Amino acid sequence: MLFIFEQEGRTGFWLKNVRFPLDLIWINKDKKIVDIQPNAHPCQADDCLTYYPHKDASFGLEVNAGFVARHKLRIGDRVDF
Repeated sequence: MLFIFEQEGRTGFWLKNVRFPLDLIWINKDKKIVDIQPNAHPCQADDCLTYYPHKDASFGLEVNAGFVARHKLRIGDRVDF
């Protein structure tokens, strides 16, 4: 799922009630990957861990866990959408 943020920043994700682990990918306005959180685990509690990027991003992408490793994605890679 692709998220488009209203303004570039360090927008976080939490995975409350998600049913399976995800890879989280943050992408800047130049469509370059600025951070990756592989294998982020779901949470059922009210106080879930929030995953934040280390740099500002304009987009966030959630994909099934393992996607980043299978496709050998790295910080600095350019994406197209």
